Amino acid sequence: MKVRNILATKRGHVITIAPDEPVRRAVALLVENRIGALVVLDDDRLVGILSERDVMRHAASDEGVFGRSVESIMTREVVVGMPQDDVLAVAHTMLEKRFRHLPIVDDGRLIGIISIGDVLKTQRDAYKGEIETLETRIIAEGE
Repeated sequence: MKVRNILATKRGHVITIAPDEPVRRAVALLVENRIGALVVLDDDRLVGILSERDVMRHAASDEGVFGRSVESIMTREVVVGMPQDDVLAVAHTMLEKRFRHLPIVDDGRLIGIISIGDVLKTQRDAYKGEIETLETRIIAEGE
């Protein structure tokens, strides 16, 4: 299965934020949209990602973090995926590198974002389908 299959099941657009926005605004967007990460764009160019973990990591040692700019705490070295990437390979990368959100780009343009939850749900659904197919075959052979 490919990442494009996951993107096809997701609705809505990617919630983004500019690097000069305050962290307080980023937190509000995370809460409003019930998401775990924001893609940081500067003039449509992906420059970072800001996750709940980034905010919490900085908030633990800096009570003034909410007034700082997003770019001061965002993750700058962003691993990205492409629509043709294999879902199992993406899952492996996300688990090994310990991140939960993967921006998806095509021809250098942001087209979506997937979470580790999206990956797990896709795999679960694929396994359910395989199990149902096998059960149907077993029942048919037994008749």
